[in-house]
Amino acid sequence: MTKKYFGTEGIRGKVGEYPITADFMLKLGWAAGRVFANEGHGFVLVGKDTRISGYMFESSLEAGLTAAGVDTRLLGPMPTPGVAYLTRTLRAQAGIVISASHNPYYDNGIKFFSVEGTKLPDELEHKIEHYLDMPVTTVESSKLGKAKRIVDAAGRYIEFCKSTIPTQFDFDGLRVVVDCANGATYHIAPYVFSEVGAEVITIGAEPDGLNINEQCGATHTDKLVAKVLEVGADLGIALDGDGDRLIMVDHKGEVVDGDELIYIIAKSRQESGRLIGPVVGTLMTNLGMQLALQRSGIELLRAKVGDRYVMEMMTEHQSILGGEGSGHIICLDRTSTGDGIVAALQILAEMQQTGKTLHELKSGMQKYPQVLVNVKTASKVNPDDVDSIKQAVSSLEKKMGDNGRVLLRASGTEPLIRVMVEGEQAAQVQEYAQQLAEVVRNAIGA
Repeated sequence: MTKKYFGTEGIRGKVGEYPITADFMLKLGWAAGRVFANEGHGFVLVGKDTRISGYMFESSLEAGLTAAGVDTRLLGPMPTPGVAYLTRTLRAQAGIVISASHNPYYDNGIKFFSVEGTKLPDELEHKIEHYLDMPVTTVESSKLGKAKRIVDAAGRYIEFCKSTIPTQFDFDGLRVVVDCANGATYHIAPYVFSEVGAEVITIGAEPDGLNINEQCGATHTDKLVAKVLEVGADLGIALDGDGDRLIMVDHKGEVVDGDELIYIIAKSRQESGRLIGPVVGTLMTNLGMQLALQRSGIELLRAKVGDRYVMEMMTEHQSILGGEGSGHIICLDRTSTGDGIVAALQILAEMQQTGKTLHELKSGMQKYPQVLVNVKTASKVNPDDVDSIKQAVSSLEKKMGDNGRVLLRASGTEPLIRVMVEGEQAAQVQEYAQQLAEVVRNAIGA
């Protein structure tokens, strides 16, 4: 069944535009409350990032949950993986995150976590949507839900993050710049890294409700690169607004993306005998990562783009490691969802274990130049249904052989065909991508 409201990342959109409105969030809280009340007894955790609309939606969700007779525990600003962890360890019936992740402040959204700290099953999302089409009712007054704040939520999550690396590791002497994206990790990430011994220089940790992800964090690393070079840091850590993405910067000021970080963790787990199953990437995972893993005898599987699909494939193949080049890194041997802070700690642990710099650790993988061209279409079109496009792709694949990769896919949200070409030579890849994009334009009348 197609879902009306829920996408791969929950419910997301621009604040003030349906369904990201206060009245819808009240009804969503009520609908979710009705479902959770029918599933059993317990409370629901609600956390948020630092965007200004979070206060409004927190109050709306609380009111809806209360009307449905469900107790609420408010966490305040808390990274998405922190909400997942606390949902699991506090035995909450569910967790709700108010966040639009790496998007600007004027967007917002809602994600749900199950009692296991994983994404909510499709079955429950369908049940919530069923109630969204019904009028809101209120339970009898004696059965109304109650709301409380959990005051030590940040401290609990900080201790958990530290527990994901061996206690004998001490990062004394390591200078680290941490960019919190003016988001939900601003009061957590600096403490995690300083409490394991590192000297921490913090940027992007002054949220004002409007500056989340603004020219900072995992999607904008220029300030982090400049700060690493300015202070002579050993590395930089960039998180996004809700803390589930990680991009790093080495001591030379070179950006280290999610694919390279997954490669480093995979090699670390393999060499210590702790790598279980294949590594799971996506259709966009760099060919250089695939080849580097192959050289080490590690299998790479590719899921559809989106951490939900990565997680599904990891579960299916009993994998402990997966993620995306954008910085979603899932270490299932450490936690239940993508976690930027936890992933960064795994990298720091490997640096100390091997005595190598981040620059040296990533050198085993050589990224291939990758060019992505978006071709606008009048309506949604499947490129696999167009003969001339299929012929052009087949011809290019033969020309590139094992030293390149071609991917065409229709956007799931916009009338776009995404044309991606990877290969050894940047200029050649650029040329091939533009040629293929032109074939697509001519074939579909863009």
